[in-house]
Amino acid sequence: MAEETVEERRQRFESEALPYLDGLYGGALRLTRNPADAEDLLQETFMRAFSAFHTFEPGTNLKAWLYRILMNTYISSYRKAKRSPQTVPTDDVEPFSYIRSIAEDGSRTPEAEVLDRIPDEEVKHALEELPEQFRVAVLLADVEGFSYKEIADITETSIGTVMSRLHRGRKALQKALWQYARERGLVDEDKPWATPRRTAGRS
Repeated sequence: MAEETVEERRQRFESEALPYLDGLYGGALRLTRNPADAEDLLQETFMRAFSAFHTFEPGTNLKAWLYRILMNTYISSYRKAKRSPQTVPTDDVEPFSYIRSIAEDGSRTPEAEVLDRIPDEEVKHALEELPEQFRVAVLLADVEGFSYKEIADITETSIGTVMSRLHRGRKALQKALWQYARERGLVDEDKPWATPRRTAGRS
């Protein structure tokens, strides 16, 4: 088989990788919490991805491959920038699926009723306040829908570490949202909020 030319690689990259551009921008924005940094991070990520595209194995998870490059680029370049976060329009980041999925549970528990009344913007704010390792785990699992193994590959950690960070991140997020609900009289302060169990489909 003839070796792929640069032009052929470019066409294949545009066809296969560019459809993930908008989704990766959302991921970059959640990581950097700054639109300008997110755009720079995304541009560098796609430059690196194109340069290494000949190493991508067709038939494997391209989205996870791109996210790994995004994470590595963020860690090596943009995490040290320390640019102050700017306000991000609500439309730029979709509602947080983990919390919304609890709220949309058919059982309609008291906790689900409370979550349904918490604004998406408050959920996003609580997520942004998580420590970085927990925030990344929650984002990759509950926003992007990656499995434990995929997250372990993207973040270059063990599955056990992913599970621990995800558990602690979800607990911290839940605590923050519970505090928000208490401050606004949405819940009875004397009643604890049971931790939802949503582990199905994660492997």
